[in-house]
Amino acid sequence: MSSQVVLGRIEPRNALKDIASVIVTPMRLDDIPAVMDIERASFPRPWPERAYHYELTENPNAYFVVARAHESTQLRLIASSPWRRLAVRLGLCGQAARAQPLVVGFAGMWMQVDEAHVATIATHPDWRRRGIGERILAHLLREAQRRQAVAVTLEVRVSNGAAQNLYRKYGFEEVGRRRGYYQDNREDALLMTVTRFNTPEYRERLDALEGRLA
Repeated sequence: MSSQVVLGRIEPRNALKDIASVIVTPMRLDDIPAVMDIERASFPRPWPERAYHYELTENPNAYFVVARAHESTQLRLIASSPWRRLAVRLGLCGQAARAQPLVVGFAGMWMQVDEAHVATIATHPDWRRRGIGERILAHLLREAQRRQAVAVTLEVRVSNGAAQNLYRKYGFEEVGRRRGYYQDNREDALLMTVTRFNTPEYRERLDALEGRLA
């Protein structure tokens, strides 16, 4: 399976107020149907559902997460989106505060000895440009620290400037190129790495970046 990423352009800080109720938690088996919806909407060659079952149940080196949108965010979106008509028809508007959180993004990371590799990351098309991808990335980097990684790597399409800008913000640098890496259109991938990941300086940088997401 090739690495894959779909992230929207990050909006200015004052546009992030609507995601205060989005949290990142480990992926569960019952999240897979929602993850597959995002997968199919995001990638021209989506991973098969069985791949997520494998990562969650058989791969001890995998760490997969989802972003969950909780009550207050659901209320705001139901009030201002095409979901409102469906919610009214189903009688959910008055029950939104009791609704189950929505899975609005996901990501996966593999530990390879002392290196963490971001394998996939995506947000639902209706939830892009809200900083959710950045929250997921920051969460993965914290987990990589907890697992004592000395470097973090990923691949990203050469055409995906939004994702590249986010990665550079978090200290990733281009270290190579994989020719024809993506099978759908033979597009090249940039190999990006944080090489001084386990240094005090990088920890301070991540602290500062995460603080702005609070």
